[in-house]
Amino acid sequence: MRIFVTGATGVVGKRVIPQLIALGHEVTAVARTTEKAVRLKRAGATPVVLDLFDSDAVERAVAGHEVVINLATHIPSSSTKMFLPGTWRENDRVRRDGSRILVDAAIAGGATRFIQEAFAPLYADAGDRWIDEASPVKPARYNRTSLDAEASAHRFTGDGRQGVVLRFGAFYGPDAMQTVDFVKFVRKGRFPLLGAPDAYVSSISHDDAAGAVIAALGVPAGLYNATDDEPVTRLEFARVIANALGVPVPKLFPRWVAKLAGSLGELLSRSERISNRKLREASGWTPRYPSVREGIPATIREMK
Repeated sequence: MRIFVTGATGVVGKRVIPQLIALGHEVTAVARTTEKAVRLKRAGATPVVLDLFDSDAVERAVAGHEVVINLATHIPSSSTKMFLPGTWRENDRVRRDGSRILVDAAIAGGATRFIQEAFAPLYADAGDRWIDEASPVKPARYNRTSLDAEASAHRFTGDGRQGVVLRFGAFYGPDAMQTVDFVKFVRKGRFPLLGAPDAYVSSISHDDAAGAVIAALGVPAGLYNATDDEPVTRLEFARVIANALGVPVPKLFPRWVAKLAGSLGELLSRSERISNRKLREASGWTPRYPSVREGIPATIREMK
């Protein structure tokens, strides 16, 4: 198949591209710079430097592709900057306007499948209950536009076209900014993830996220959670990182700190025990790392 990929040089995209090529697909990959375009070409893709907000240019670039995979984001460059509302404006624009423009182009160009990256931790706090795709959501201002991107993908579905949304859990990996920051905090005796010790967090490694994208090439249209099998509590997550580093278990921040952090603090402190059952049953996909218990030690070994 001819497949068009945005976000191709991001932490998930750069893992998706070689898998698509290994499967024999003809891949066109969007790069933000000439330097990144060179790396994509070396990987076997056809690079294109493209402004995702230029609707005419996007329509020309997408025309003739059977599948469009939208992994484009613009996440703040550090964990600290994430708490500054202004740093999310470009990401909001990518999700709200970029996704809409891509879907319009995909429909006009005759594509039959559109896969959209989305954000799983927008569900309402559910305590220790399992969350599935039908569970209520409670977006904060930082991730409200994730629903806009999802709506664009769902609009693609119809007349033989399949729109697929993958709601990813919290990413981790050796090249993840958040993972690097977590390690620094834990070495200093603090666990930076806000929330109660018994609140659940649902994660997914970059490698497993890439595998979920490949799996989405064959699933029916709809919404799917792409998370690991076994979410863990904040306290267990802290212990896993500490044990992998060989340091004492860090202290968690008091619950009132989340209130000081505003709407993002409230969002990040929720208990979200998210199930990936729908994606597993639809595709046969299984994450390499069932939980952070296995994934974090492997990640830290790779970082070293």
